[in-house]
Amino acid sequence: MEVIIALAEQFWQWTVVIALIIIGWIINIVDRKQIIKKRVNFKYKEYPHMKPIKIPTQGKGFWSAIFMWLLGVRRWEIVEDFFFEVKGVDYVIPKGFTFDGASVPKFLATFLSPVGVLLIGGLVHDYAYKYNGLKPVSDADNVTLHTYGQKSADKLFRDINIEVNGFYFLNYLAYFALRLCGWVAWNKHRKQQGELNERMD
Repeated sequence: MEVIIALAEQFWQWTVVIALIIIGWIINIVDRKQIIKKRVNFKYKEYPHMKPIKIPTQGKGFWSAIFMWLLGVRRWEIVEDFFFEVKGVDYVIPKGFTFDGASVPKFLATFLSPVGVLLIGGLVHDYAYKYNGLKPVSDADNVTLHTYGQKSADKLFRDINIEVNGFYFLNYLAYFALRLCGWVAWNKHRKQQGELNERMD
């Protein structure tokens, strides 16, 4: 038993992943009859077209490079308007929007890519977080958004991903992580919006 505990401590990342897999497997056994229902009736015709944004490492210095290596994440740019539907309303994420995918802790990124199974929900969620809403296609030329609060945006992330990938346990795990820690990004975006409005006045 001591050997098992020592190995679990030494390879703690694998221990966390294996524990999550076992919990997810138990949930699936208990809930085999669960039917994927349409929570937000999310629809889209094609995957978002995006390109990676270069990570600016040149000339950063040793410690900044180490910091970026350990904590930095790849950002992506939407290169064509991404159209989707939520609850019967057509929305668009305009080309030029940049995001980093689902906010997966760096040590788990090996097992869960930020632009993997949580990509679509992560994209819509990042846009809703940044702008406090979604842009309807019918009003695409104006700046009017359908407002989403933080909690509503987190629920939208969860429900879109459930409809897209059907992996309840993973999506709820990501949702609870957002409810616990998402306020940091949410408040940062609200502060940046306030500073932008002040400069425009």
